[in-house]
Amino acid sequence: MKYQLLFVSLLVFGVSMKSIAQDSIEYKKRVLDQMEIKVLSSYYSQDGDNAAVTGGRGTEELTDLAPIINVAIPLNDDDVLTIDASVSAYTSASSSNIDPFDGNGRANAFVESTGDSRKDTWFGLSANYSHSSDDRNTIWTANSSFAIEYDYTSIGFGGSYTRLFNEKNTEVQLRGNVFIDFWNPQYPIEFRDGFNPNNFEFTGTTNFAPNFEEFADTNRNSYNLGINFSQILSKTIQTSFISDVVLQDGLLSTPHQRVMFADIEDTVVEDFTLGNDVEKLPDSRLKIALANRTNFYLTENFILRSYYRFYTDDWGINSHTFELELPIKLGMNYTLYPSYRYYTQTEADYFNGFNQALSTDEYYTSDFDLADYDAHQYGIGFKYYDPLNKFRVGGFGLKSINIEFNQYSRTSQNFDAFFTSIGLSFSALK
Repeated sequence: MKYQLLFVSLLVFGVSMKSIAQDSIEYKKRVLDQMEIKVLSSYYSQDGDNAAVTGGRGTEELTDLAPIINVAIPLNDDDVLTIDASVSAYTSASSSNIDPFDGNGRANAFVESTGDSRKDTWFGLSANYSHSSDDRNTIWTANSSFAIEYDYTSIGFGGSYTRLFNEKNTEVQLRGNVFIDFWNPQYPIEFRDGFNPNNFEFTGTTNFAPNFEEFADTNRNSYNLGINFSQILSKTIQTSFISDVVLQDGLLSTPHQRVMFADIEDTVVEDFTLGNDVEKLPDSRLKIALANRTNFYLTENFILRSYYRFYTDDWGINSHTFELELPIKLGMNYTLYPSYRYYTQTEADYFNGFNQALSTDEYYTSDFDLADYDAHQYGIGFKYYDPLNKFRVGGFGLKSINIEFNQYSRTSQNFDAFFTSIGLSFSALK
């Protein structure tokens, strides 16, 4: 009888422990409680006088409208699938001058052509799967992406491993991604079969393109590796160090960007200077970036976010980025965040302005993105956050609204840009 009571007691104890273990797993905090949907729409416009499509001189006017939708789906307590879909519809004066003769007016580098090449659409789709361990100290992710535009297609895949230590006060993340791009080169019109300057009003030589040859290899590969280290230093200071290494190989030149040589007589058709060649750059590039992001919680209502990045590559570019943001809480639900960003870089070894490269050079570009310049960006943002989802749309509650305005300018170039965005975040109601 004594042994039977002992057996029953052990059996009850075992069942109770099993039930407790199951309950602890069943009721552990989910990584994501409900499905979330984020909708973002941005508008971007720019203007300048140094278009690479026209050899470093010409209009850079461009407008872009880009809606994005992001859906995060909890698959279970530990796993989340996130899907992004985006469209970018743009009108570009500079890309319209890939063929400046397809419009109604005279060809001119400072006037956009009215032809079909002035506008296009970019499509992008990506998916990210993440898995968190039961103690939430380990996170694995895997991702893939696909993008397509009129002149290229891109496929990407990668993943990351994140480990938290020291009661989640320390975090280390390893990241890796691969992107495989396929160009469909759109060469400037004067380099295509059938073009003859004698069909137009022109001055100069008919031997305007002595160096042009179509690219034999039209693929481009990018390999990215990164390490993040984050640490909570105190109740008011959090910092993170970010490092990235990117290796690219393949076609790194942009096939529709012209270069004009200083030692070759110009050929001017109507009011447009024809290219002597397209951009030629090395078929490999190594990029290294080191950054720090530190947040200071000054008071209940003020946070100072700082960011610095140093970048260098083997094309001769070195750059520094400084950024400050000051979120100001206005009550429980509202935040205002002004920001400032300063950027400076040296020019690439292969950069030349309009009519400055030599036909004897091995590599050359007139893309002013690779020139030396300083840039300033001023921004203001506004966020409304409602953790209770009081405003509801169907089966979803509005979690937050973000609105941003930014003004960007390059001091050493006549280049200005303005961009604004609005983002809505919804979560499924329980």
